[in-house]
Amino acid sequence: MRDIGLSYTSREQVEVYRFSWPVSIGLPVLMVGIQAFMPVRMPYFRIFDFGLLLTIFFAVSRRSQVSGMLTGAAIGLLQDCLTHTPFGVFGIAKTLVGYGASSIGIKIDVENPGSRFLLTFIFYAIHLAVFMAIERWLMGQPVHFNLGQEAGAAVANSVMAVFLFAMLNRFKIRD
Repeated sequence: MRDIGLSYTSREQVEVYRFSWPVSIGLPVLMVGIQAFMPVRMPYFRIFDFGLLLTIFFAVSRRSQVSGMLTGAAIGLLQDCLTHTPFGVFGIAKTLVGYGASSIGIKIDVENPGSRFLLTFIFYAIHLAVFMAIERWLMGQPVHFNLGQEAGAAVANSVMAVFLFAMLNRFKIRD
């Protein structure tokens, strides 16, 4: 018999990280605060969704669906408190993103900048679709969608994610 050389990575072999409490709580508060107050002075800053980026980062690092959902819900609700959206809209959208990102983080290499870019781009689109669906079908609000603007925002957030995730890697604690 020949050894084919296939390898299987079990869930236990995938590196799972945790974060200190100050990072887990302070970083989202800081970043969502920056996102809420910076566009007043610099309007172009409005394009970034730091709450979404942190949800994705924590979810793929922890690789736990429950943790990803709770992180997404907490960051989304914090974002709802600091914005003019109805309470719970960002919470629902980021909860779904947290679950999806943690599920995918188990299966693919998320340490590669290319996969981080693609992952963020896809989850930006999912977040936008969920957000718009909630506004349209649950709240009965008219939805305004500009494909070019949203595609540009998805690319900008994906590029930001590559650099932000590289900086945030230093806060990881190996579990």
